[in-house]
Parts: sequence; structure tokens; C-alpha cells
Amino acid sequence: MQFSVPAAKALKVGEHLPVDGAPGLRLVASKNGRAWIYRYKSPVTGLMKQVKIGDWPKLSAAAAGVEWERLRGERDDGRDHADERRAARKASQERSVGEAAKAATVGDLVDGFIEWAAPRRVAKGAAELRRTLATMLDERVRSLSPEDVTRSIAFDLIQKFAKTPVQASALRRELGAAWEWGHDSGKIADSVPNWWRQVLRGKLQSKGKIVDGKHQGAPVKRALGVDEVGAVLRHLPHISRLPAELLTLYLWTGCRGAEIVQMEGRELKVDAKGVLWWTIPKAKVKMSRHPLAINLPVPLLGRARAIVLARKDVYGNGHLFPPTRGASLHVDQKTVGVAVWWHMPRCELRPHQERARWPVIDWAPHDLRRTVRTHLTALGCPDATAEAIIGHIGDVYNRHEYRDERLHWLTQLSQAWEAAASR
Repeated sequence: MQFSVPAAKALKVGEHLPVDGAPGLRLVASKNGRAWIYRYKSPVTGLMKQVKIGDWPKLSAAAAGVEWERLRGERDDGRDHADERRAARKASQERSVGEAAKAATVGDLVDGFIEWAAPRRVAKGAAELRRTLATMLDERVRSLSPEDVTRSIAFDLIQKFAKTPVQASALRRELGAAWEWGHDSGKIADSVPNWWRQVLRGKLQSKGKIVDGKHQGAPVKRALGVDEVGAVLRHLPHISRLPAELLTLYLWTGCRGAEIVQMEGRELKVDAKGVLWWTIPKAKVKMSRHPLAINLPVPLLGRARAIVLARKDVYGNGHLFPPTRGASLHVDQKTVGVAVWWHMPRCELRPHQERARWPVIDWAPHDLRRTVRTHLTALGCPDATAEAIIGHIGDVYNRHEYRDERLHWLTQLSQAWEAAASR
């Protein structure tokens, strides 16, 4: 077809106009306008390829014909223009990444990582990420370029916080994650080593909490015995109502403290058999990001039922454990931990203030969750059911909710706790 301006203007999106006397040259219409395209068979692979010559009407038909003739001659000489252009673009992108990496500082990299990672974490985790990298990464390291961070520099920074190994491990972990993000996003070159994943690996072990100026050693992960549980239950009337109720829910449900303090009245429902169920939304469970995470059904029995229904009468469908002050929607999980420590015999906070002391020492609220798991096994509860009750993700192929099993074994557990409390 002979090229003409009216024919070019009449082209619809997706249509093309071939040019007589110029095999492979065509004017192609797209949503972005009209462009001169040269289609040809690759002299290297024999496959059909195409390259863009220019846009019409900026590039006239006559000028497009001249460029087509040049490209066709070079194709006949064995050159594949599409492959050459693709290689040139890739090289340009790699140069740009290299230049950007060379210009960036550790501070730039870390700030970019925080901006990317914070929305992907829960609020508490995002705040801790910002605090860790803002307070522990000194200006000298921030001002370096990533490729200038040597193994010894990384070692010195982490070693600086070795006396607080938990914090040192957190800094090491977050900087390692920032470097991985930099590699994945092209912010730093692949050749820049991630020393944070290697320095002091496995050597930042906690020495335990400090009591009377002495480290107490690695934390002991306790499971209370039946008699100890009974003693704790008998002591609950001697502490404040809020922590007493939260500790009771730990023992009667096996749930995590963070899940318990977020309980809302709207999550409760009585079934046809009269059983009160608390359905923890998937978004509130610790493993919420796991693809197999589900809404967690928890039967509330005995003391747990009484506590929750009494609070629902007061707070309705909202949070059942609201704070006494502050903008938070619910009390903080650490509230119950502080209360447990306050009543420990060796707690010397405000020594002049009299208060009842626990008859069972050296335990924390989370130990009650471990206690539930241990005693479920002692009662004969199958492992798969016990793991489901405490909210662990089990077999990839097992999607059973264990509702009947949860009700049966938590009923058995409730009876065991009541028996222990009455001794």
C-alpha cells in the first residue's frame, strides 16, 4: 500500500499500514500514537523480530525509508538489531544500579528498608524496627557506603552492644534484612557482602535477667505442676482483679497473652448446645501471615466463661479489657507480666509497700501457656489436638478445626484445675 497521510490518520489501534517497496516496514497504531516498525527475520536465530524506527509524524515516511534501508543492509550483514538493543538496555540498567549503589549511604539504605518493611509489620514490630535502627546505628556507619562496610566494621558495631545480647541480636538481624532487601531491590550491588549475617553468628547468647546485680543465666522455660497451679489459683484473690482474670484465661484457654488482651465482645457466640465460643480472628493470631492460619475457635468454660460474660455485660461488643487511661484500645500484654513480678518474693520494687507474695516462684505468664500444653498431654490429649488448642500451625494437609476435640479436652483441663484449686 502506498503511504498517505489520510491513510495514516485513519489507522485504528492495533492496525498497521505496510509501505510499498519497503518489505517489513510498516506504520503501527497503538494507544500511544503511531510508530514506524521494521519487522525482519533474525539472521542469528531465524525468528521474526522487530525494532522501532521512530514516531510518526515526527519522523516522516521518507526519513523512515532511509533508516529502514540502513537497518536492512545491516541485517543482511548478519546483525540482529532487536537483540543488540535489548543488550544495550540491560547494560544501561546495570550501570544505573551500580551508580546508585555507589552513591547511596548505609543511612539511605536503612531508611529505604524501614519505609518498605514497616507497613508489612504489626504496629509494635514496626515501632521496634525504627527504634533499633535509629538508636543503635551510629552516624559513622550511617555515613559509609554499603560496599565500604567491612567485616570488622560490622563486628565492632554489634560487639558494642554485646552486653545486651538481645538488643545486639536484634540490630544484627535488622541490618542483615536491610542488606538482603538492598540486594533484592537493586539498591546495592550483588557483589556487596552481607557481613551482618556472618559476624558473631550464634555467639550472642542471653545471660538472663539481672537480679541483685547478677545475671540469672538463660531463662528457664517452666511448666507448672498441678499442685503449683492449685497454689497460684488459690492466691489469685490476693492480687488485683485485672491480672487475676487474665491469668485465669491463660490457664483455661492456653491462648497467647496478646490474643487474650485483645478480646472483643463481638467475637463471642453461644452455640446451639449452650457453649460459649470465642473466635479469635486470623488477623489477631501470632501466625496471621502464615498461609494456613485460620480464625481460632476457643470454647470458654468454667471460670473463663464467667469472667468473659461479666465483662461483656459492662463493655458490650467492644474490647473487654480496656485500659484505665491512654489512647490504646486494650490493656498492654505486659500488664499481667508486671503484676506477676510485683508479687514475687524477691521483687524489691517499693519494699516499703506491703503486698501478698506468690507461693510459687520463678514463673511468668507465658509459662502458663506451656503449662496448659504439658497438662493436656498428661490428660491423654493427642498431640495434634493439643497443638491445635494452643494455636500452633500443624500438618500442611490437615484443615480440621478440632471444635469437638477442643471442647472435650478443655473441659477436662478445667475440671483438673478446679480439683487442684480445691486441695
